[in-house]
Amino acid sequence: MLDDFMVRAALAGTGVALAAAPLGCFVVWRRMAYFGDATAHAAILGVALSLAFSMSVFVGAMVVALLMALTVNFLSGRGYAMDTLLGVMAHSALAFGLVAVSFLSGIRIDLMAYLFGDILAVSRVDLGVIWSGAAIVVALIGWRWSALLTTTLNEDLAYANGINPKREQLVLTLALAITVAVAIKVVGVLLIAAMLIIPAAAARPLSRTPEGMAVTAGLIGMTSVIVGLRAAFVFDTPAGPSIVCVAALSFVMSSILRTFRTTA
Repeated sequence: MLDDFMVRAALAGTGVALAAAPLGCFVVWRRMAYFGDATAHAAILGVALSLAFSMSVFVGAMVVALLMALTVNFLSGRGYAMDTLLGVMAHSALAFGLVAVSFLSGIRIDLMAYLFGDILAVSRVDLGVIWSGAAIVVALIGWRWSALLTTTLNEDLAYANGINPKREQLVLTLALAITVAVAIKVVGVLLIAAMLIIPAAAARPLSRTPEGMAVTAGLIGMTSVIVGLRAAFVFDTPAGPSIVCVAALSFVMSSILRTFRTTA
């Protein structure tokens, strides 16, 4: 069954959707969209370093994404506006990554595949990495779910309950780095943030509880993958962007539904 490239693509996209769903909810609740974008952009530098030192692209992307996230956490609140800091870090990391790639003489690299993803070229090994990473992210978020929700709601309440908000932020940072590393093969660094944010944003009007929103976001993400792949096959369009387009349409439909509910 796994010899069919479309089946491998669907399984890979489903794995990414499962990892991105609960994490994307926290990104939406905490208004961390730019934070996710900056972390994703840093991954291209990790790709360049991985290829230069003959390392696993997954490891390089995860390490650099994690370092980027930790750097942003460290510098925030030290005289820099968060949006300014994230803008500088995101674009600088992407630029340094692209420049580093240009120095890789003798190494053939399809830069577009890392920028926009190449889900149709996913191998069995890639599937193992993606699903292993997704399992780690889901287990990590599930383990700290209550503490993360409390910290997101109110940091003072978290302290009162013996929860360290900085530790929970570190958990989110680690989960985000893993998600970026496993998603880079599927949708690329420029579309990772979209898969984190759009399904969660689309699920918000359709959910009554945080848990329900995470589950709904996962369903929307997986549906976007299947429908997007089918649309890419039928209309001969890029697979990664097609998946994001379907997710965007789901957000539009959920927004329309919310409008009807509020006016009814």
